[in-house]
Amino acid sequence: MQNVQLKKKLVQPKGKTAFLLPWIGGISFTFLIALLGYLLAQVPGFDHVGQLACAIIIAVAYRQLLGYPEVIRSGIAFSSKRLLRLAIILYGLKLNISMVLHEGLGLLVRDAGVIIFAIFLTLGIAKLLKADQMISLLLGVGTGVCGAAAIAAVAPIVKSDDDDTAISVGIIALVGTIFAIAYTILRPFLPLSAVDYGIWSGISLHEIAHVALAGALAGQEGLAMALLAKLGRVFLLVPLCFIAMYLMKRKSAENHSEAKVEFPWFLIGFLVMSLFGSYILGHSIHVSDETMNGVANMTTWLLTAAMVGLGLNVNLRDLRTKAFRPLIAMVLTSICLSILAYFII
Repeated sequence: MQNVQLKKKLVQPKGKTAFLLPWIGGISFTFLIALLGYLLAQVPGFDHVGQLACAIIIAVAYRQLLGYPEVIRSGIAFSSKRLLRLAIILYGLKLNISMVLHEGLGLLVRDAGVIIFAIFLTLGIAKLLKADQMISLLLGVGTGVCGAAAIAAVAPIVKSDDDDTAISVGIIALVGTIFAIAYTILRPFLPLSAVDYGIWSGISLHEIAHVALAGALAGQEGLAMALLAKLGRVFLLVPLCFIAMYLMKRKSAENHSEAKVEFPWFLIGFLVMSLFGSYILGHSIHVSDETMNGVANMTTWLLTAAMVGLGLNVNLRDLRTKAFRPLIAMVLTSICLSILAYFII
């Protein structure tokens, strides 16, 4: 009897180890590539591209050269799904709802117009070009709302494949960076005040990081208005996701399909963190700037590791056929959006 119990004790850890090693290994692997992306982003020339895009580039290159690391698939899948949702929840701390509602209601209306314009124009151009509709939809959402975070939030609702999501995130990060740099070059030649330039940047550029990069040239006041305008677009991510969920359910009903649309519980977490950051932090609870910066950095690392997991699913053979036309549609939309935003500020 004692021998049987001893054998069970010896066998059981092996089973746990067989499960844990691929899981831990996969998560560690995504963070390793995230670290390589961070280091690459410190190199002159890549410093404007950013950690997220650099990490995706490395992940895609790894997949093409060495193949998908099947042994640690469970950990990579955990990063691309669970860590992604955690990153979106923590991303909510960046949204100051109080500031948006009290000081940015006028901007919020323009932000809503920007989102509608970006999504429908991208899809319209994509239809004319016969481009992949899923990638085009994700790029339209990323262009209109808040880049990679918006794509990551909407992708599971619209049932996007991992490779489509990764391709879209990579495109939005790279193109958004190019536009942000272009804004900094154009700034001295534009007849705009610091505040107007900040608003223009905030309602037309893709990521918060892109807005910060371009808006910094306008000084503290201009940068503050740029970020406020951008936060309005982040705020509208929540209703946009629920609209997407409603449309997916309606589509399933029309097609007499039994496909279930998973409720995006992580958006509830996003809202809770937004409310917590807006009305409790700094009021009832005082947290140091160092702590908040630490949380922001952790959010960036989690999102980067998640995008690495998605990037490892990308097959470049499909990239040429699937991504080129959506890329054209997104670039054209971004140009039109910049022109429209210039005239409505």
